[in-house]
Amino acid sequence: MAIINKDSRYKWEFQNVGGSSRVRISNGADIAHLSELDPKMWTVLSCPVTGLEIDEKTLAYVDADGDGKIRINDVVATSRWITGVLSNPDILFDRKDSVDMGQIDRNTESGSKLYDAGRKILENLGKDGDVISLADTSDIAAIFAKTRFNGDGIITEASSDDADDKAAVAAAVATVGGVQDRSGAQGVNAALIADFYKALADYSAWVDSAVEAPFGDKTDAAIAAYNALDAKVKDFFMRSKLAAFSPDSIPALDVQTSSIVAISSDNLTGKVADIASYPIARVTGKAEIDLSEPVNPAWAPQFEIIRSVAADKKVLTEESWAEIGAGFAAYTSWQNAKAGAAVESLGIDAVREFLKKNRQEALLALVAQDAALAEEAANIDMVDKFLHLCRDFVRLLRNFVTLNDFYDKKKTEGAIFQSGRLIVDQRECLLCMKVTDMAKHNTSAAGSGMYLIYCDCTTKTSAAKLNIVAAMTVGDVGDLFVGKNAVYYDNEGLEWDAVITKIIDNPISVSQAFWSPYRRMASAIENLINKNAADKDAKMMAEVNAKINAAPAAVPAAGDEKPAAAPPFDIAKFAGIFAAIGMAVGMIGTALVALADGIADLKWWQLILAFAGLLLLISGPAMIMAWLKLRRRNIAPLLNANGWAVNAASKISIPFGETLTSVAKYPKMRLKDPYAKSSLPAFAKVLISLACLAVVAAGLWIFNLLSFAGLESPLPRYNKAEVEAEIVEAADTAAVADTVVLDAEPVVVG
Repeated sequence: MAIINKDSRYKWEFQNVGGSSRVRISNGADIAHLSELDPKMWTVLSCPVTGLEIDEKTLAYVDADGDGKIRINDVVATSRWITGVLSNPDILFDRKDSVDMGQIDRNTESGSKLYDAGRKILENLGKDGDVISLADTSDIAAIFAKTRFNGDGIITEASSDDADDKAAVAAAVATVGGVQDRSGAQGVNAALIADFYKALADYSAWVDSAVEAPFGDKTDAAIAAYNALDAKVKDFFMRSKLAAFSPDSIPALDVQTSSIVAISSDNLTGKVADIASYPIARVTGKAEIDLSEPVNPAWAPQFEIIRSVAADKKVLTEESWAEIGAGFAAYTSWQNAKAGAAVESLGIDAVREFLKKNRQEALLALVAQDAALAEEAANIDMVDKFLHLCRDFVRLLRNFVTLNDFYDKKKTEGAIFQSGRLIVDQRECLLCMKVTDMAKHNTSAAGSGMYLIYCDCTTKTSAAKLNIVAAMTVGDVGDLFVGKNAVYYDNEGLEWDAVITKIIDNPISVSQAFWSPYRRMASAIENLINKNAADKDAKMMAEVNAKINAAPAAVPAAGDEKPAAAPPFDIAKFAGIFAAIGMAVGMIGTALVALADGIADLKWWQLILAFAGLLLLISGPAMIMAWLKLRRRNIAPLLNANGWAVNAASKISIPFGETLTSVAKYPKMRLKDPYAKSSLPAFAKVLISLACLAVVAAGLWIFNLLSFAGLESPLPRYNKAEVEAEIVEAADTAAVADTVVLDAEPVVVG
């Protein structure tokens, strides 16, 4: 594995990517010197080889150690190899899936092998020219279809012209099994050839040591019947011995009548297992089975076979049963020693013929001849690796060393973690990612600061299910809720039915945050109204049910006196309540008048400022918090949840976020609603509008709000000169009144 050299002498260029300084990878020299780039400057330290929008075969070639992760050292080792076999590494930026063989540097060992392997592929495919493409290497079977040997150590029938060799290969594949050759055909390797000939020899030796069957063609059936009955017959003899020892126990040892009665009402064909548990024959105390008497019907078929091979016997004793078994012993032992059963289907004559011709050494020589080309075949695989890297390696670098594809302003190609687009609520979310581990997303996704929508996706064309997460970066919350249906399109254009399963709520935009307090207040009021309505409804229903249940008890019996009349309404009793209500109404009215006076004292521009201040007081904190959160939005937590190791902050600014979600935009049109009610004629609308404007203007004039334009209010309270004159006149009147009173005092004469 390559070791990164931190002591860089190469002069790197840097650029601003996503609000951070990142290295620029723009030519082949940059790729060739990746080993000198400080690991701290890499945007990504590792990423998985599956679940990304890039050919997984390319990633498998980069993942040299096969641990399922692309790491910095994997990328560095790949960059050294690919730039070492190219005369001009700049062609990697063409990102084509075909390469002119003249671009390969034949002065290096790897380049020379790569060139020769490429020429071999074109030769095997029968193609002229020097251009080789991924289409040429994608079908390995086609490359080796016309070749006898391909370096995989496997031979097929086509590997030899000898008829006996072909027959032996075909028989080996049919019996001991085969493996797939690079040409696509089934063949055998050295191990399978050895197994085949060993099976031939073992089977032939076993057949030659055959033991005569004691009962001819009935022997195998007799052995099977004997083995099936052995335990049951031995059980009978033990019961008979016990019955002889204790005759009184015979009824208990024999079949129980009660057991038969218990199942007699059922369909007895379904009770075979119960019947089979009864003794094989009737227990009488004699340790013998009379072969002329019936036996347990569940065992009758097997017992008939025993009767046929023991036709010279009238009764079956324990000794005679053991003799029958002993007669099978030698034959059974020979059967159990069967070897080479894999080739039994060929027949003993074919087996002996294969052994007679014995093509084992010839076949092994063909395998060795094929295996000698292993390096050449490996070089052909190297061509496939070369072409995959020529097409995809630069794209991997743009998503590993930097995140250029994600932040690219032109949006010509999405990042390798962007799996498709989600359309929901008249918006298209372009930042969609596959979810590989929901538990990790539950832990870290909220740290991204984005409004996230999780969806389960299904499609009719596949039984597979897909989990995705989409970021909503423009607009309002709108009509988004768990359970809402949407449509998801993957990068291949396949349409999926999506259902929202989870929402992580974060600010979408500053404008959305402006209205969020009012939405919360409206939601709280709505919930309160619904709760009060529900409580009142429940209370009313409870009272109605109580009255209904108590109705019979409330009916007066015959002869009872009429209920007492309700007491008359006492107005004095409610005087305090009326007084309190009047006081409250008065206070509210006073407050409203004071508020109106205060508003009336304000100038028009002060009213505007006051209204704006009120809005800022309510929405300002939410907007400030949203602005701060929007500036901190980061895609790294989502990548980390999918197994990435992100080494640098990857912020999503407000302007950049606006490019990740598109909103439906309609052209300016005047469309008439066919279901709209008929409206007033135009002249009536004009008259009403003029009347409203006149009322508003009169109100502004009366409340002195047009004084700035020289239109003073007709009300005295707004005319300062008239008010001051009234005050002076009132003061003079009071002074005159005092003088008159003094003059009217009586004069006392001493």
